[in-house]
Amino acid sequence: QLQLVESGGGLVQAGGSLRLSCAFSGGAFADYAMAWFRQTPGKEREFVAAISGTDSNQFYQDSVKGRFTISRDKAKNMMFLQMDTLKPEDTARYFCARAAPGIRRATMDNAGQYTYWGRGTQVTVSS
Repeated sequence: QLQLVESGGGLVQAGGSLRLSCAFSGGAFADYAMAWFRQTPGKEREFVAAISGTDSNQFYQDSVKGRFTISRDKAKNMMFLQMDTLKPEDTARYFCARAAPGIRRATMDNAGQYTYWGRGTQVTVSS
């Protein structure tokens, strides 16, 4: 059974860093786009970053550009999100997801284009 499991969340002061990990098992990984989304209570899930399957191109939400870096290790079926210079508004539950086959770059920020999701890991940034 295909599974995604996030880890690495926690409590950090503003300006600090965290590295989230997503472990993938039970299905194809290397050729699929992957992404990180985040969600706070009462709000819709928000796109954070994505990485394509074929050429590992990276895509970011404007508010995290220059602070967050998405990467993947295809040999280990892992994906990462390095988060630096964290801000209180980054506080959310972070989810990793695997895209449906053939996702287009124009829709990489659309949660509906992702088929499999982890349960998330909480990130809290104190001011």
